[in-house]
Amino acid sequence: MEIEVSLDKCTGHGICESLADDVFEVQDDGSVRIIGGSRPESDRDRMQQAVTQCPAAALRLVD
Repeated sequence: MEIEVSLDKCTGHGICESLADDVFEVQDDGSVRIIGGSRPESDRDRMQQAVTQCPAAALRLVD
């Protein structure tokens, strides 16, 4: 499973980073960087929470 960010939608709120700072990093310009590649299945609930709570709907899970 991977998580993708749509940079044209991302508004840099940082909710994803607060939920998983080992996966998301908000850059100085407000864009979000995904740290690492695919995520283990054990991270699914946490990644789904980040997707659901993103106010800009900029995140999505890819199986």
